[in-house]
Amino acid sequence: MRTLIILGHPDKKSFCSALADAYEAGAKEKGGDVQRINLIDLKFDPILRNGYRRIQELEPDLIEAQRLIKWANHLVFVFPVWWSAPPALMKGFIDRVFLPGFAFKYRENSSMWDKCLRGRSSRLIITSDAPVAWLYLAYFHPAVNMMKKAILEFCGISPVSITSFGSIKNANENKRKVLLDKSYRDGLQDN
Repeated sequence: MRTLIILGHPDKKSFCSALADAYEAGAKEKGGDVQRINLIDLKFDPILRNGYRRIQELEPDLIEAQRLIKWANHLVFVFPVWWSAPPALMKGFIDRVFLPGFAFKYRENSSMWDKCLRGRSSRLIITSDAPVAWLYLAYFHPAVNMMKKAILEFCGISPVSITSFGSIKNANENKRKVLLDKSYRDGLQDN
């Protein structure tokens, strides 16, 4: 399995980073070929300045990210939920990388599109301060819907597995160890 882990938290010392490390360790132990992108390390303008009217020239880090996405057959996105959505850094990365002609292609004179990233699966590893049940009951977990339905499945990536960890701000060391172990086991299972 060729796995690409994309860490969307801007702090490399975050619990999300530790979860990405645990997943990566499990994937590598199972023999997976693993690459990783820490979005905070990339140099790019996260603003899609002209929408799709005129595509901005991609910075070298984004060209490499597209190459890695094409290379991978499993994509793992690790990020926190802030205001019911991924951090702005991750949204900016998606806006700039998941472009027409790369991730999807609208058909001429049609409202339909081609899904250019078929043949790949994905896992979302999501943290939040709110309990996961609350995110689903109160808001239908918008970050999951956005990433799974409106982005990944729109581009042909399926299945998309969800690992959502809640109440992180109140998690003690023992609970965090359990969550890290779960992320490690997901890495083993997916590869």
